[in-house]
Amino acid sequence: MDTQFQNPISSVHHKGTIAILTGGGDVPGLNPAIRAVTIRAIGEGYRVLGIRRGWSGLTNIRREHGADNSRHVQELTAETVRRVGRTGGTFLHTSRTLPSRIPAPLVPDHLSDTYGEACNDLTPEVLKNLEFLGINTLIAIGGDDTLGYAVRLHKQGVPIIGIPKTMDNDVPGTDYCIGFSTCVTRVISLADNLRTTAGSHERFLVMEVFGRYAGFTALLPTLAGAADRCVIPEHTFQMDDLCRLLVEDRLRNPSRYAVVLVSEGATFHGQDTVFEDTERDMFGHAKLGGIGELVARQLKRLSPRYGENRAVNCISQKLGYLVRAGEPDSLDSIVPLTFGNLALDLILRGISGRLVVLCNGRYGDKPIEEVTSRRKLVDVAEYYNTERLRPLYKSFNNKPFMLLTGN
Repeated sequence: MDTQFQNPISSVHHKGTIAILTGGGDVPGLNPAIRAVTIRAIGEGYRVLGIRRGWSGLTNIRREHGADNSRHVQELTAETVRRVGRTGGTFLHTSRTLPSRIPAPLVPDHLSDTYGEACNDLTPEVLKNLEFLGINTLIAIGGDDTLGYAVRLHKQGVPIIGIPKTMDNDVPGTDYCIGFSTCVTRVISLADNLRTTAGSHERFLVMEVFGRYAGFTALLPTLAGAADRCVIPEHTFQMDDLCRLLVEDRLRNPSRYAVVLVSEGATFHGQDTVFEDTERDMFGHAKLGGIGELVARQLKRLSPRYGENRAVNCISQKLGYLVRAGEPDSLDSIVPLTFGNLALDLILRGISGRLVVLCNGRYGDKPIEEVTSRRKLVDVAEYYNTERLRPLYKSFNNKPFMLLTGN
């Protein structure tokens, strides 16, 4: 390992050291955010470190002289980040590690004698590692789980700034999270492509999209015309109602097909949330998946009751990682640039413990504790027609920039 990681502030000309990490799921827009922070920070006289694999990087640092920590941290330069800003994913890599909840098999080898419980809180090691690396301010880019741990560090005195990122757009306090626009763009595009097959075979098209607790990724594409109906986690629907509506949609369509978007966390009466398996991630979440297939089977079974006395076949497609892969769209190139510069503005003013946000069409910041204050969900009474299973809107006047996704 280079000695720079043992004595980070090696030059009196440095204002300090800023570290960046990305946690949770990847989304397009992470690399532009990293680039924006790095280039601006270096220009302002800071040294920049990239923490690799999210919070995992900060739990695995070895503090011995001469230890090789290159797998967990790297120094960032303008040359390092200049080109990656045009790409998707995160070149720093990511993980769902939560330092406050590390299972025994995942405790780093050099800490196994100290932490021997079935589940371990390695926060004391994170705090020591931040000091060891000479980090003056940490910028955490992630969703409510990643940022929830950032809140804990803030409360323990760590200067930290949060940048909201999630496909589901469900971080409280902001109208927009990095990755959401590209997700919506991809859903609309994939729906447009898949409808040609649905129309050719005169079938129902069922597309499962992300959305554990919040239904924004199903609601907004449906509003844009990607689907006839959508079902979301915030409202438990009746399968018979959905089938009847889709049969009506199909009969009205000259091409004889109908489309429904299904949030992965959606449920219908008599059916609990569907999981792929019982394994849980570092945040304690079981992996959702399979509700789309279940809805498709139920639609085929029920369709003779409402149609032409015969079953309507279904095309079931889980969009999954297709909507989070690839390069960012224009909005997810611009917003990360702005969020990164907002974070640097705060650092230059000596301010930490803030979440950079986009609210009511304006950029700004809020206390980072906003992340853990509540859940950000679709306002069903305001934005979802529970009888028609589709977006509800009466007027767009004074609505948020992304319409149904206010903070």
